[in-house]
Amino acid sequence: MNIDNLAINTIRVLSAEGVQKANSGHPGLPLGCAPMAYTLWAKQMKHNPKNPMWEDRDRFVLSAGHGSMLIYSLLNIFGYDLSVEDIKQFRQYGSKTPGHPEYKHTDGVETTTGPLGQGICNAVGMAISESHLAEKFNKPDFKVIDHYTYVIAGDGCLMEGISSEASSLAGTLGLGKLIMMYDSNNISIEGSTDISFREDVAKRYEAYNWQVIKVADGTNMQEINAAITLAKKEEKKPTIIIVKNIIGFGCLAKQGTAGAHGEPLGEDNIIALKDNLGFNYEPFTVPEEVKKHMDEFNEEAKSKEDSWNKLFENYKIACPELAKEWELWFSGELATDLLNDESFWSFDKPMATRQSSGILINRLTKLVPNIMGGSADLAPSNKTYMNDMGDFSAEDRSGANLHFGVREHAMAGIANGIYLHGGLKVFVSTFFVFSDYMKGAMRLSAIMKLPIAYVLTHDSIGVGEDGPTHEPIEQLAALRATPNMTVFRPADSREAAAGWYYTLAKANGPVSLVLTRQTLPLYEGSGKDALKGGYILKDSAKETPDVILIASGSEVELIYNAYDELKKIGIDARVVSMPSFELFESQSAQYKESVIPDCVRKRVAVEAGTSLGWHKYVGLDGAVISIDSFGASGKAEVLFEEFGFTVKNVVDTVLSLKNK
Repeated sequence: MNIDNLAINTIRVLSAEGVQKANSGHPGLPLGCAPMAYTLWAKQMKHNPKNPMWEDRDRFVLSAGHGSMLIYSLLNIFGYDLSVEDIKQFRQYGSKTPGHPEYKHTDGVETTTGPLGQGICNAVGMAISESHLAEKFNKPDFKVIDHYTYVIAGDGCLMEGISSEASSLAGTLGLGKLIMMYDSNNISIEGSTDISFREDVAKRYEAYNWQVIKVADGTNMQEINAAITLAKKEEKKPTIIIVKNIIGFGCLAKQGTAGAHGEPLGEDNIIALKDNLGFNYEPFTVPEEVKKHMDEFNEEAKSKEDSWNKLFENYKIACPELAKEWELWFSGELATDLLNDESFWSFDKPMATRQSSGILINRLTKLVPNIMGGSADLAPSNKTYMNDMGDFSAEDRSGANLHFGVREHAMAGIANGIYLHGGLKVFVSTFFVFSDYMKGAMRLSAIMKLPIAYVLTHDSIGVGEDGPTHEPIEQLAALRATPNMTVFRPADSREAAAGWYYTLAKANGPVSLVLTRQTLPLYEGSGKDALKGGYILKDSAKETPDVILIASGSEVELIYNAYDELKKIGIDARVVSMPSFELFESQSAQYKESVIPDCVRKRVAVEAGTSLGWHKYVGLDGAVISIDSFGASGKAEVLFEEFGFTVKNVVDTVLSLKNK
């Protein structure tokens, strides 16, 4: 057995044994995909296992994340920081080998995958970053950014609609350094893919403007290697390599069946698998010949990075200003002190927060030049277009404005990939109600703690005539319920600045900036205190107020005006603006008590969304003015009146509490 075949069989057996020991997992994909994955990693992919974060490495995404033992076995034999003992702990609590690959949990894993199709989007985002950064930093004698993005996807990934959205955009953008290897094995959990998936994938991807290459035998390394080489020659189109594999290859009792997909093979079948492959070693063995072969690979891999490091040292001399920008961009830090830059925070008139956000974005392009982003065909409405920054396209890689088209789910997944690549800060935008379409990818942003800015406009029944299909009700509660997600709903333009500042400078996870269509006042005293999540915007004349009024966003205007009406009838109120539950909860107990003291039991919260979540602040003796039904079509001012969002209703609600 030659060394390459021995290495491939090592991957197969390690994967099967890891799943068997855990008594849980998916052995079928690693057994079938081992030849194409090994060929890619050993013969084509530029990577240095001793430095998984080398900026110019090729990126690899296992979109079919259920086959995680494939990447763990690859990482092990190629010399990454993942031992055989780690593989023995597959799917166990606290191990480096969780059930699906997790970003920043295991060295060499570029992104968290598992929800099918998401990895394809991440790969598209990485390819966008590579081409944009190459346009920025490369010079004729210094190609400091020159790498590919590879993704292994399965039938399930291509069934998911998100893959269609992302692949269509990738073809439109002509991302020639994106190469997808499709594990075409015709099996899903329920059986043959014929029961649900009969389309011609090659024709589909040709229609997307991809190069299509077919490999008839997924065990033929030479054919696979030639296909990847051919894929690299196409510079103006992404490539899909359709590889015909046999799921569970080598396990004669199960190969080619659904039984190989998502369950351990069984001890007897492991023995038979090893006999069939001629792999006569003790369990969890990496043969010495494979280790020696991988040592040789690592020497060569290190020399490639060493050559790049020398190139970059010369780049620093030849292009010192660009080199400084490189260091800043890849550090993730800001070039300016936004907190103390008063030009960033300055507004002088009332406006919709979507409008002030648009102004802030264009201020940021001067202060944070490595920002990239766009909208799902809604930039004029979302106010997210960056003036003088150009449009990213197949013809112009320098542009920073991304046109995602009506592809919300892929847009969010692509944003994750852009950020994961490194070097760029990213935002994406749509109407708030359509965050529902993005939720799967937003959840992954949160799991990975990626500081993506989600600019979500048209945030309430203020949308008006578009009616209940376009009026968000439950979305605020849904996003607030997402761990690591910060929801920020500003009451005015200066609070919007606080939201953007937090996203770019402080966030350890995604931020949903929830913005109005309608004009809002500009409040005296608003601004940086919003970074505390909740603060006193207007206080009672008494040391202890009679009632506390709390709201977010556009409804702050109601409680602000209700303060004066209540004062006329002898009730002293405190007005609290609460743009972010999450930031408020992160404050000290003393601070929270100073804003909403326990001794004041009469509290009213106002928000044009579902009441869910507000009761923790109003308590049993308080009240919430909210919407626990869907909206309606009509003029915004009529809807606010009909649904009780009036100063009079706030006052009446306070009086009802006084009379309890």
